[in-house]
Amino acid sequence: MSDRHIRVLLVDDHQLIRDGLSGVLDLEADMSIVGVAATVAEALTKYDELSPNVIVTDLQLQDGTGLDVVRAVRKKSNDTGLIILTMHSGDEQIFAAMQAGASGFVGKDAPSSEVVKAARHAAVSPRSFIATGLVGAMMRRQSGESTKLSDREHEVLLLLADGLGASQIGDKLYLSESTAKSHIAKIYQKLGAANRAQALVTAMRIGLLSSIKPADS
Repeated sequence: MSDRHIRVLLVDDHQLIRDGLSGVLDLEADMSIVGVAATVAEALTKYDELSPNVIVTDLQLQDGTGLDVVRAVRKKSNDTGLIILTMHSGDEQIFAAMQAGASGFVGKDAPSSEVVKAARHAAVSPRSFIATGLVGAMMRRQSGESTKLSDREHEVLLLLADGLGASQIGDKLYLSESTAKSHIAKIYQKLGAANRAQALVTAMRIGLLSSIKPADS
């Protein structure tokens, strides 16, 4: 039995989908639907009113997108889980969700168990990102020259994994702090990440960290 009850807000402009997802999630002992919304505006109002642990939102909404919901909520909270649910699950949509600050990305053609799994992940680890197609998307992106890390960026990535900040990385590699920050920003861009946690999760999933041995300290 879970010691944390997950309060979910569902956002979709199709009542049939809202009803279907509500039925699926309400069957889980550790989850309950605390509200539903059909638009971005309604979702943000209900978020403020209901303080859900997790928001599951469709990508396409009448007055905007689920990414608008994700960005707006993420500005207010790092503790809210944010799941994008969509019929359009291409590489660009996955990267857009990751960059917006989502916790997960699930295609509407996926089994309902995937939505449940994503909601649980989002509740306990809202700032890390999961998506079934992430590894393949990253491998396709990584196959392009513009997305391959340079040797220096590899070194910086390893130090990020060790928990060092820009100033400490600069000292370790004899770089100015601004140069270290520039390398970090470039790594985030190449990995389609919005922060250190997302960059490290992605790097581990595509083998960048496991295939590199850190230099002796």
